[in-house]
Amino acid sequence: MRSKNYKRVYVWELPVRIFHWINVLCITVLATTGFIIADPPAILSGAEASESYWFGTVRFIHFATAYIFFFNMLLRIYWAFVGNRFANWKAFLPFSRKMRKNILHVLKIDILLMHDKTNDVRNISVGHNSVAALSYVALFIVAVVQVITGFGLYADNSGWWLPDLFSWVVPLFGGDFMVRTIHHVATWFFILFTLIHVYLVFYHDWLEGRGEVSSMFGGYKFVQEDRLTTEDIEDLNENSEEMESTPAETSPSS
Repeated sequence: MRSKNYKRVYVWELPVRIFHWINVLCITVLATTGFIIADPPAILSGAEASESYWFGTVRFIHFATAYIFFFNMLLRIYWAFVGNRFANWKAFLPFSRKMRKNILHVLKIDILLMHDKTNDVRNISVGHNSVAALSYVALFIVAVVQVITGFGLYADNSGWWLPDLFSWVVPLFGGDFMVRTIHHVATWFFILFTLIHVYLVFYHDWLEGRGEVSSMFGGYKFVQEDRLTTEDIEDLNENSEEMESTPAETSPSS
């Protein structure tokens, strides 16, 4: 069997990785504190009221994390215009025929769990595949909804100008109930997305063996040389050397 040579390629830049892990922490904290705020447990205690104001602490953690989530999202939007080709906003919209074709391939492999009749290295995306890219666009839209509804609910209790910019949200939807419902449903979208995302990351890491999981820590993936010499991505290996000053590594795999 012909051996396949893989080269180490710099895919995820440091700001993208920082954004990703800040998002992981924020979503975890926001979902946990959000569910407590939505349905607070009754805790009986004989301590003084001033020493038992745990719910206020939960709300503070939720609001503080919401600010971090919001500004982290703004930084990611900025990096979508200044980052490399994998972070660029164009990589998330299926403008090209190749990207639209990749959607069908991913649905066939990831959803229907079918096998390729032919082994075409161009079907294995170096960055995000087209379905993942579209799912991140949907996730971004949901994140915007979360920010708008969250700050809209917070506007009446905040003395800062930023939440006050969203004071129009609650009147627009006719009251707190509908805004809270939208905010709550959007949280479940994040949870569902996270479950699918984690499964597929480990699935592709096992199936393709290209360092899918470790790439979000170190930034590198392993890409077949045949993939590097097709289309317009032959410069990836040189870019990785310039950014990290590390020689590309070649690893044979049967």
